[in-house]
Amino acid sequence: MALLRLLTRTHLLPALLLALLLAGTLAPAAPAWAEPGAPLIEHQVKAAYLYKFTGFVEWPEGSFARADSPILIGVAGNEALAEQLEQIVAGRSANGHPIEIRRLKRGEPPGALHIVYIGGNDRALVSELLAATRGQPVLTVSDSDTAFSLGCMINFVVADERLRFQVALKPVASSRLRISARMLAAAQKVHTEGVS
Repeated sequence: MALLRLLTRTHLLPALLLALLLAGTLAPAAPAWAEPGAPLIEHQVKAAYLYKFTGFVEWPEGSFARADSPILIGVAGNEALAEQLEQIVAGRSANGHPIEIRRLKRGEPPGALHIVYIGGNDRALVSELLAATRGQPVLTVSDSDTAFSLGCMINFVVADERLRFQVALKPVASSRLRISARMLAAAQKVHTEGVS
């Protein structure tokens, strides 16, 4: 517990969480969410997952203007997560692409993003972003059962006091994205048809 407080105060926790993810697994051991500082830790783990996803997704030809164009991750509805994600990806790349973060405002079109994280339970925001990205090569990620049931591809869930994720393959296929078998194996659940 004292170590957790020290890591959180010194901002070493994001680096430690990222190191755990980079050690070869997509399922980090996350502390119980009832601990003090849990919201910060939860954002850090989600941000680490979002960064890690960039290395396990293949976008179709034409998704990048150039071979060194950045992977663009948009974050809507969660400023704290956007901040953590900016810290984690600073100076990093995935598959030869630098990574950039865009904070999406309500009503702003997602444009040429590669990943969109939709935070919260704002059904109107969820519907708007999913409609704008439907059929496009954009990985959509949420932490809401509502967003997942409306067609989001990846949903964060807490299972056995660990942050995990579920994948819905139907919207992934319609977007022409390919998710690696390693990422699918790390998922808590993979939905091959509709989300139940």
